[in-house]
Amino acid sequence: MYQRIETACAAALLVAIVLLVGIAAVSRSAGSPIIWSIEVAQLMFVWLVVLAADIAFQQGRHFGLSMLLDRLPPRARQAADILNILIIAGLLIFLLSYAYKNVELMHPRRVGAMRLHGSYYHAALLVGFCLWLRTLAFQLFQRVRAGAA
Repeated sequence: MYQRIETACAAALLVAIVLLVGIAAVSRSAGSPIIWSIEVAQLMFVWLVVLAADIAFQQGRHFGLSMLLDRLPPRARQAADILNILIIAGLLIFLLSYAYKNVELMHPRRVGAMRLHGSYYHAALLVGFCLWLRTLAFQLFQRVRAGAA
């Protein structure tokens, strides 16, 4: 269910970015530019990247080095996979507090013509870490359950 919601949000952001850039290009050529279009498109793009990364992570389509893992026997590969998940989760938990502090620090900073809070951009990373941790927890549960069977 979460993947469908994330996919719908990512698709909506992509459509909104394309429409905004298209409308901004037409209005600029008509001599009436939309000055805030670039910063809104950038904000939406940051959030789109975070959602797309989590979707790819859920589907196992993220970049990975499997050259060594492919040569391991199935039990060793599963152990290495679980260890990899635990290391990534540990790193994300460590970085989570810094991402939160960064959002707090960037909130007073105003960005661009619309004077948006900088925290709107930086909150994407905080939300992304939480999404990725949820995905890792689910993957860890699957790997451990598959190993017990």
